[in-house]
Amino acid sequence: MKRFKQTLLALLLATAPMIAQENITYQKPSHEILQLADYERAPSVSMSSNKEWMVLSYRNTYKSLDELNQDELRLGGLRINPNTNISSTASFINTIKIKKVSDQAETNVKGLPANALISNLIWAPNETMLAFTNTTATGNELWILDLKTATAKKLTDAVLNANLGNPITWYKNSDKLLIKVIPADRKALINAEKAIPTGPIVSTAEEGVISQNRTYQDLLKNKTDEANFETIVTSELYTIDLNGNKKLFKNADLYAGETFSPDGTYILLTTIQKPFSYLVPLNRFPMKTIAYTAEGTEVKLVNNVPLSEVMPKGFMAVRTGKRSMTWRADKPATLFFVEALDEGDPAKAVEFRDALYTWEAPFNNQPELLTKTPQRYGGILWGDDQTAIVYDQWYDTRNIKTYLFNPSKKSVLTTIWDRNYQDIYSDPGDFQTKKNEFGRYTLQKENNKLYLIGEGHTKEGQFPFIDEFDLESLKTKRLYQSDATDRMESITEIIDAKKGEILVNIQSKTDYPNYFFRNIKNKKGLKQITFNQNPFASIKNVHKEVIKYKRKDGVELSGTLYLPANYNRKNPTEKLPLLIWAYPAEYKDKNSAGQSSANPNEFTFPYYGSFVYWAAKGYAVLDDAAFPIIGEGTQEPNDTFIEQLVMNAEAAIDAVDQLGYIDRTRVGVGGHSYGAFMTANLLSHSNLFACGVARSGAYNRTLTPFGFQSEQRNYWEVPNVYNAMSPFMNAEKMKTPMLLVHGEADNNPGTFTLQTERYFQALKGLGAPVRMVILPKESHSYVAKENILHLLWEQEQFLDKYLKK
Repeated sequence: MKRFKQTLLALLLATAPMIAQENITYQKPSHEILQLADYERAPSVSMSSNKEWMVLSYRNTYKSLDELNQDELRLGGLRINPNTNISSTASFINTIKIKKVSDQAETNVKGLPANALISNLIWAPNETMLAFTNTTATGNELWILDLKTATAKKLTDAVLNANLGNPITWYKNSDKLLIKVIPADRKALINAEKAIPTGPIVSTAEEGVISQNRTYQDLLKNKTDEANFETIVTSELYTIDLNGNKKLFKNADLYAGETFSPDGTYILLTTIQKPFSYLVPLNRFPMKTIAYTAEGTEVKLVNNVPLSEVMPKGFMAVRTGKRSMTWRADKPATLFFVEALDEGDPAKAVEFRDALYTWEAPFNNQPELLTKTPQRYGGILWGDDQTAIVYDQWYDTRNIKTYLFNPSKKSVLTTIWDRNYQDIYSDPGDFQTKKNEFGRYTLQKENNKLYLIGEGHTKEGQFPFIDEFDLESLKTKRLYQSDATDRMESITEIIDAKKGEILVNIQSKTDYPNYFFRNIKNKKGLKQITFNQNPFASIKNVHKEVIKYKRKDGVELSGTLYLPANYNRKNPTEKLPLLIWAYPAEYKDKNSAGQSSANPNEFTFPYYGSFVYWAAKGYAVLDDAAFPIIGEGTQEPNDTFIEQLVMNAEAAIDAVDQLGYIDRTRVGVGGHSYGAFMTANLLSHSNLFACGVARSGAYNRTLTPFGFQSEQRNYWEVPNVYNAMSPFMNAEKMKTPMLLVHGEADNNPGTFTLQTERYFQALKGLGAPVRMVILPKESHSYVAKENILHLLWEQEQFLDKYLKK
C-alpha cells in the first residue's frame, strides 16, 4: 500500500502544473567571492612530441549569457548551432601564442582572424604546422598556422561541417588535408514548430523483446527531427592543399569518422546509416565502415554495424559483431577489432568473453585471430611484432587484468597484474608510449624494457614514480620516485629514457601548476618551461590540509579541510560554521573505499562548483569529503545507501569537531549531480545539517527506471531500493532548508531539469523550507558569467542566512 501511494504521488506531481516563480535581476556575490570568481584563465599548453614547440591557447574564463542565447538543435544526442554548424556547447579559443620550448619568450601569432573563435586544433604529422577552425556567424573556416614563421592564414570560407566534431584530418605527408564540407545543395532545415505532421508518432514493442535503456536526452522524436538530423550531419569530403586548392574526394554522405592507415595508403570512412532511432543517441545508430585507398578507390567493406536499440543488461554488455575497430599502430596498414564470444551478454557463463583479431590490407584474406580475453576487452597498447599489452576488466568485481602478449605468435595472454582497479595504492602505473616511424604512439621499448609512470598514491601521501619493466622476468625496477612533501609533482612524460630526461608538472598550495624538465640521472635540477602566475593570491594564506578519519564501521575516510587565513588553529576559541562538499562513490570492498587520492599540496583552484570561496568568508570547508557506498560480496552498494550516507556524514562532522574548529549545530552540506542527490537524502534522513545546497540533481529514481550511476538493477527488480533512495518519495521527511539549483537546459542523462522542478513542487506542497533557482540556458555544467556570479550570490545569501547565526 505504501509503495502504491508513493507511485500515485509521483504520477500526480509529474502531471501537475508548474508553480509560478518570481524573476529577479542578476546579482553578484560579495567582494571576497567576486575577487576569486572573476579571474583570468591561464593558457592551455600543447607541446610537439619532439619537445621543440609549445602552443599556448587562451580562452575566456566564462561564456556570456548572450553566447548561450543562440539557435540550437537537439537531435540524436547532439546539441548544435544550425547557423554555425558546430556544437552549441563549444568553448572557443580567442588567441594563440607559440614559443620554442627552449626559450622563455612567447611569440604572438600574426594573421589570426579578428574576434577569433578557434577550435579543433590539430597538429600536422611533421609538427611544423597546426590546422584549426575559426567559427564565424555563418560557419567554420579552415586555417593553418606555420610554427616557424608564427603566421596563420585562411584556406577556406565558412564551409566546414563540424556538427560531428573535428572536420579536419591531415594526410600523412602534411602537404594536404581532408575536410568535411557542407554540400552546396544542402536542403533547408524544416521548422519543427510550423511543420504540419503527416501522421501520429507510433512506437511498438509488440515483439516482446526486452530493451532496457537509460534515460538519454536530446533524442530524435519524429520524422521532422530525422530529416533535420540527416541535413546537419551530411557532408562532402574534399582534399585541400596548403595553398587552398581543393578537390572533391567523396560525394555527400553522413560521415562519422575518417582515419588514415599509419602509412597513409588507406583511409577508413565510417558513415551513419538508416534506420535512425528514437530510443538511443547516434552512437548506437547503424554504421558502415569502408576502406578506401588514399586516392579514394573503394577497397573493402570492413564493418557493418546494425542498429543497437536492444542491448543485453549490465555495464559489461556490448553489441555483437566487430567493435573497437582501429588501425594497428605498429603496422603500415593492418586493422584491429574485437568480437564478443558471449553474444555481448555478461550473464552468459563462458570461458572467454572476447576475441581479438587483426586484418591486413588489402583485406583479401580472412581476419586472423590473435587471442581471447577471459573478461571484457579493455584496451591494447601496441609495441612491435613481439610485444603488446592487453587489458580486460569486469565491472561487477571491479577487476582489471594486464597481460603481456606476443602478436606474432598469437599466443595465450601472460598475466602481469590481476587487481581491483579501485585499489589505487596497488596501481602499477601506465605503460609509456612514443611516436614511431608512422607518427603513431607505440610502447616505449629500450633493450627489452618497457616503462611505467604511476601516480604513486600511498597511505603516507602521493609520490609519483617511474618504473622499468623487464619483458623477460616480468618484474619492475624503480628508476625514480618523487619525495616531495611540500609540493605536488606529476610526471607527464619520459622524453629520453637513456638520458633520464622527463617532463614534470609541479604545483603547491599557492604555486600555480607549471611544466619543468627534470633529469633523473645526473640530478642537475629543474628547468622551468612555463611561467603561469597564481591568479588567486587573495586565498594563498588559507590553511589547507588533508584530514583522515574513520566512520563507525571502521572504514577509513578523508577530506581536504580549508580554514580561513589567520584562523587560530592552536587555540581555536572561535567556532566556525562548516561546509561539506561531496560526491558518493560505489565500491565492492572496504579496503579500496578507504583509500585517498587527495594531496594537500595540490593547487587550490576555485571554480563555480567548489565551496572553497567560503573559506574567504569565514567558513571552514571540508571539500571532496569521502562518501563511499560499499557492497561487499553479493550485497549491492545501494542496498544500504541511506545508512552509509549518514555514517559518512557523521564521521566527517565528528572529525572536524574533534579538532575544535567548528560549531556542529552550524553545518551545511552540498553537492552537484549525484552529490545533489546525496544532499537531498542527507537532509531527509538525518538531523546533522542546518541547510543544504543541491545542484543539478535527480530526486525521483522512478524516472530513471533502468539504472542510474552504478546501479544495474531496474526499478521492477528492486522497487524498495529505488523508492527508499528517492528524496521525492520521502519528501514529507524533509524539514531542513535547502537551495535547489538546476540548469534550464540540462543535457546529462537522468538529470532532466524536470527532476528539480517536480521535487520543488513536492517540497513546497508539503511546507518544506526550500528555494529553487533555474539558471537560464545552462546545461549540466554552468558556463555563463552572469549565471555563475548569480549562483555564487544565491549560495552566499542562503548560507549566511542559515549558518552565520
